[in-house]
Amino acid sequence: MGLFKRKKGKSKIQFADLEGQPLKAGDHVMSHRYDMGECRIVETDAGMAYESLATGQQVSYVKMIDAATGYQKVKRLES
Repeated sequence: MGLFKRKKGKSKIQFADLEGQPLKAGDHVMSHRYDMGECRIVETDAGMAYESLATGQQVSYVKMIDAATGYQKVKRLES
């Protein structure tokens, strides 16, 4: 029937902050999830992750995706 087939095309997920600003390794961001506060983006063996500057906690970028927009639940801070 095809009721539940995935639509082909571009994924909604983008590596950008809530305002659509592109993100890359080394950027500093303010996390809006997991009480991480200010974080920096780091590359790990498993892919990109956010590392809290206060606690050292790391969270994969996948867990920070906003389902409604496909953007990350972070705000890029000016460096």
